[in-house]
Amino acid sequence: MAAGKDIENGKNEGFTAALIGKEDDRWMVYLSTFVAVCGSYAFGSCAGYSSPTQSAISQDLNFSIAEYSLFGSILTFGAMVGAITSGPIADFVGRKGAMKVSSVFCVAGWLAIYFAEGVLVMDIGRLATGYGMGVFSYVVPVFIAEIAPKELRGALTTLNQLMIVTGVSVAFIIGTMVTWRTLALTGIVPCVVLVLGLFIIPESPRWLAKIGHEKEFEVALQKLRGKDADISEEAAEIQDYVEMLEKLPKAKLFDLFQKRYSRSIFIGVGLMICQQLGGINGICFYTSSIFESAGFPSDIGTIIYAILQVIVTAVGATLIDKAGRKPLLVVSASGLALGCILTGVSYYLKGLNIAGNAAPVLAVTGIMVYIGSFSVGMGAVPWVIMSEIFPINVKGVAGSFATLVNWFGAWLCSYTFNFLMAWNSFGTFILYATINAFAILFVIKVVPETKGRTLEQIQATINA
Repeated sequence: MAAGKDIENGKNEGFTAALIGKEDDRWMVYLSTFVAVCGSYAFGSCAGYSSPTQSAISQDLNFSIAEYSLFGSILTFGAMVGAITSGPIADFVGRKGAMKVSSVFCVAGWLAIYFAEGVLVMDIGRLATGYGMGVFSYVVPVFIAEIAPKELRGALTTLNQLMIVTGVSVAFIIGTMVTWRTLALTGIVPCVVLVLGLFIIPESPRWLAKIGHEKEFEVALQKLRGKDADISEEAAEIQDYVEMLEKLPKAKLFDLFQKRYSRSIFIGVGLMICQQLGGINGICFYTSSIFESAGFPSDIGTIIYAILQVIVTAVGATLIDKAGRKPLLVVSASGLALGCILTGVSYYLKGLNIAGNAAPVLAVTGIMVYIGSFSVGMGAVPWVIMSEIFPINVKGVAGSFATLVNWFGAWLCSYTFNFLMAWNSFGTFILYATINAFAILFVIKVVPETKGRTLEQIQATINA
């Protein structure tokens, strides 16, 4: 038995060595990831556009508060539609095809905003960029997860979130220096780079295997692993898994609630709910007002916020394949709860008119702890796990459903934040702290560790 285990371990080590290959053999994986995360950067550019441009657009186009609020929030509705259609599009025209579709919508939306002279065209442009965001939010992490070697998958998929927050931060900083029309044009740049890059990089080998393009599948996998890498064992594992899935009927939305898929759906949707209802979009959208109400300069606070989230997200990307998914999520959710408690206490002290000097410090500390904690785990890891846990025959439908839940949660959180703050500022942050405490329990009890395992191994274990 021991000898058998040694042989098995030797096989696995040999496979890993072949999979890793020479450092130079990874260049296509890195290039493909860079091209894909240009879509993530485009996502961030869309999300970060409205904050620095509000006063200029309102003045130039005579927008009322209600009209600008619609312009800002309609992005989320476009993203919901994008989320619904992203999976079917990615399954029908491929992962690369879906990124092209998303880029076209984003470019059209930015051009509409650039040339707009009134409310209607602005809203149509914003809706189009929102649709592109919704598709990008699903297809980018899925594409990266499907092309990456297992030992790099977590770190490379996390680059999705890093580029999103980079896009948001750069849009905010550039938006303080250029006109709102010029800022719209900068949003086109990552889309152009993405589309040009898609002509160079290969399609997802797993998608090619799924649609029966066997020759293209092997060529794409060889290109990603390096010309001298032995792909036979990995290719056989993917093919065997796809053949097994082909025996199952084509998945529809209601099929997701079958027992065989119930655990992966519960995990994926549960993580999206924990991510969004923990308060991130309410706090993110209204950071300036939170700093102002706490007596801290909003411009300085927002810049610190933007820089911090980029740095901490980058740190999280280096840790995800070393520390694992679960530890990062637990640490992240714990920090989110702590950040909410600190911010809530600051409002409580302010309401009682005691510890006047301490309240602003607590508020700023709480927000920085919150965004740092979100960036290190809860921001990126749910998307990584979502890209790993769904079987390829339901990945399109399941991914669309999970992404739709995420965007609905984003809208719900951002819409209710001001109402909750008007009700009770202290109570708002304690509510968020409670949800994040629930997230800790959910991660510990339900979410599996996927570090160092192939997609086929993960999915076979979860959906057995």
